[in-house]
Amino acid sequence: MTTTSVGAPAKDSEGARVRIQRFGAFLSGMVMPNIAIFIAWGFITAFFIQTGWTPVGILGGFGTTGGVANIGLVGPIITYLIPLAIAFQGGRMVYDVRGAVVGAVFTMGVIVGANGTTMILGAMICGPLGAYLIKQIDKLWDGKIRPGFEMLVNNYAAGILGFGLALIGFFWLAPLFKLIATGLGHAVEALINVHLLPLASIIIEPAKILFLNNAINHGVLDQLGVQQVQQTGKSIFFLLEANPGPGLGILLAFTFFGIGASRASAPGAIIIQFFGGIHEIYFPFVLQKPILLIAVILGGATGVGTNVAFNSGLVAPASPGSIIAVLAQTSRDSYVGVILSVILSAAVSGVVASLLLIASRKRDLAAGGGDMADALAKMQGMKGRDANAATTGLLGNNAPATESEAESTFGGTGVAGGGAGATTATRIDNIVFACDAGMGSSAMGASVLRNKIKKAGIEGVTVVNKSIANLTGDEELIITHKDLTDRARQKSPNAQHVSVDNFMNSPKYDEVVEEISHQN
Repeated sequence: MTTTSVGAPAKDSEGARVRIQRFGAFLSGMVMPNIAIFIAWGFITAFFIQTGWTPVGILGGFGTTGGVANIGLVGPIITYLIPLAIAFQGGRMVYDVRGAVVGAVFTMGVIVGANGTTMILGAMICGPLGAYLIKQIDKLWDGKIRPGFEMLVNNYAAGILGFGLALIGFFWLAPLFKLIATGLGHAVEALINVHLLPLASIIIEPAKILFLNNAINHGVLDQLGVQQVQQTGKSIFFLLEANPGPGLGILLAFTFFGIGASRASAPGAIIIQFFGGIHEIYFPFVLQKPILLIAVILGGATGVGTNVAFNSGLVAPASPGSIIAVLAQTSRDSYVGVILSVILSAAVSGVVASLLLIASRKRDLAAGGGDMADALAKMQGMKGRDANAATTGLLGNNAPATESEAESTFGGTGVAGGGAGATTATRIDNIVFACDAGMGSSAMGASVLRNKIKKAGIEGVTVVNKSIANLTGDEELIITHKDLTDRARQKSPNAQHVSVDNFMNSPKYDEVVEEISHQN
């Protein structure tokens, strides 16, 4: 009874976190594949609008040509192309291309009915909803259509449903979404007017550490940013999450005042985070010492406050959140404010993190901890595992038998009976490194592991990266950050799963390489 009463809330908490992450990943999954459109639109806006670098009326949508008002590219892209692309992607995620088509038709009704108001929010709802509805309708007569009539029934079912949904979107949903979008705009404007926008960092920075960064940035802030760009030509919202300053400060603090593997890996992480834009790389540094959340919150708030003070912003999302991408999308009148926001946020988070690390330095050294490798060893010791024991471990079993086994890599690869290390029951030829978006930390981790496999002289093993949402269930070995492993296991329960703490220098990468060398 005691075990149940204590363990159940923790399990419920884990389940809630996974559900929130999954929902956030779904939202960002609709936008992330279309980020290139936002960036292209940002460049068009920056160069060709009336206040841009090189104003061109026929492209920027101002003035007249031959007595006819110029439509330009800026308006149609943000009004039609971006929402339809998001709706198509959202529908495809629910029910492949068939769902994508119905979702796009549904969204078109909302776009036209909103009469010029950007309907990114409407697209993120109508795209998946339209796909879900046609999926349910198809289930009604699945296997009941007479041979030769399948195409006729399927095309007309989708067409008739799209017709009805487009009318619903035009007459009923468009006014509702327009009201919501207008309300959000007024609420944000009120926060800016009373100088409370920096408080958003209290929510944004901790949520990022829980791997909700893409959901916040592309699921919420992009919508607000696009609205603001249409009104003022730039937006501060593209910088609330993408600012690389707070993460840079954390990594600088570990570079100078960290200990062990954390200190050794921090300088390399700076290059990847600041110039590569992969913010996920500093998350484990904060997770190993959660009090550092104070540092990133204060750093984030400082950056937001600086941009508010200088009225600075970007013309489009900076994705990834690299200093290069940030400067590329900076409005022509905002370079001073944006650069200062990065510098000051890095300085504040760095100073606060340094003070916290110094304050706990003696305790960390005395405990033999303070870095990710030591923390892992300490965790294994507390769970009663012998590092020298050779066990079958995670590989060779389709599902972990115990929690301890799930958190182990292969259980152990030591020498058993004078023979080689532990071998796997299932041969591993394909390794998938999965993360939330499939572009940042997974690409980096895959590159590190690929290099280790190459140096070990192992051939015939492929290492790829993809998003958790795109896992098919046919994977052999999946490597994820420990906070994302539950989601990956749900998508591909028959695969072998390995959890890591540190994307750049996890000791489990070496265990994977050793195990594969044994199987070969």
